Amino acid sequence: MRDDKNKNSFKERRTRLPLISRSFIPSAFTVMNMACGYVAIVMSGADQFVFAGWFIILAALFDTVDGFVARLTNAASKFGIELDSLSDLVSFGAAPAYLVYKFGLEDMGAVKGIILSSVLVVGSGLRLARFNTGELGYRKDSFSGLPTPAQALTVAGFVLWMNAESYLNQYQLQHVLSLLTIVLALLMISRVHYYALPEPTFETVKEKPLQTGFYLTVFFCVLIYQAKALFLAMLLYILLGLLRSLSAAFRQLVLQR
Repeated sequence: MRDDKNKNSFKERRTRLPLISRSFIPSAFTVMNMACGYVAIVMSGADQFVFAGWFIILAALFDTVDGFVARLTNAASKFGIELDSLSDLVSFGAAPAYLVYKFGLEDMGAVKGIILSSVLVVGSGLRLARFNTGELGYRKDSFSGLPTPAQALTVAGFVLWMNAESYLNQYQLQHVLSLLTIVLALLMISRVHYYALPEPTFETVKEKPLQTGFYLTVFFCVLIYQAKALFLAMLLYILLGLLRSLSAAFRQLVLQR
């Protein structure tokens, strides 16, 4: 009798133990995204710009993986969405803003440099807030406004490239960084449409072979040429989005006439 009671009590305790929810795995990748963003901030403060740039890139990788895993396991949740936005604000808002400040804008003077670099944080925060409230017109295949990871990758690619091959003097670097910062912030809160990265599935390859082939080509170019190819690839991504939106606006204007 005592053995039966012990077995029953063990079964009851086991059923009461909290099970790991399906959202745990994608949330773990989201937390790693946030941690990488924090490390990037610390590395920027220590003038370790190469490490800071690569940790931002690593954060973007984790951000891509957590979304893919959430869709694969059907584990999307309100908690995951909020956690993802908070992580993105750290990794793709605060981290690139502090990186551009320490890399070149700090020499412009504390006040001017802080004001200029802060527009990346503000732009990221506004875009994430609009996305969470459903005001961005999100569709599965595209985004309205430059995604925050794309902005951060553009900054990281530029800093890594200029750190390795210094084509600009300090004065020129400050002006290019200032212009890049303002343009990226404006694009994030704009209505310019940008394609979402295709999911790595056989169905996507069949439906969009050219687009998938283009992304694979860019990926291998980044592996070979690294920072230079990353920045140029992100610049091409930004320009294609602008051209797409301008052509759509022109077609709509013609139809209205």
